Amino acid sequence: MGLHVIEHPLLQDALAVLRDRSTGTAAFRAALARAGALLFQEASAGLPTEAGSVETPLGRAEVRRLRPGVLTLVPVLRAGLGMLEGVLPMVPGARVAHVGVRRDEETAEPSEYYRNLPASAAGTVAFVLDPMLATGGTLLETVGILDAAGMAEIRVLSVVAAPEGVRALRGAFPEVEVFLAALDGGLDARKYILPGLGDAGDRCFGTEP
Repeated sequence: MGLHVIEHPLLQDALAVLRDRSTGTAAFRAALARAGALLFQEASAGLPTEAGSVETPLGRAEVRRLRPGVLTLVPVLRAGLGMLEGVLPMVPGARVAHVGVRRDEETAEPSEYYRNLPASAAGTVAFVLDPMLATGGTLLETVGILDAAGMAEIRVLSVVAAPEGVRALRGAFPEVEVFLAALDGGLDARKYILPGLGDAGDRCFGTEP
């Protein structure tokens, strides 16, 4: 498994906003969208393009376009939707699949509660959007679903991750590429990433207790 920690200054700036406990919902949502876009820009390098030509105001120009139907965006509900807000404007014609996986707060075990995968997504490159890679359970479940659905390649985009989750994903799916803004120190007793950024879903959608 390839692990890529992206140190681009704009991404690190977005991460600083996301980590700050004083960041409100609107600013958190904007920073999460920005982080998603910047991670996607890095993760999408190497996607196939095809040659073409267009008429400019002054003449004909040879161009390259992203090959149609090459990718599928997969936000993991619900926090992944915050990243999707930044990614989808970059590829407005992309398919969007949805996977809902809930982590039991007592056992930290994942369970699937929703799945909507377009039939045409098989054979495409799947970009999984999930801000947090903690124990790895949620992403293991999600990647397993996509692998069984026949995705040609799977790339995971997370803002922060714990080493435990990275090891779990690497052990089960060594071929998956993972793109992060930060690899944090580990997990606390509740299986939350330290120092992390709190509950990304609650902070993005204003549902913190």
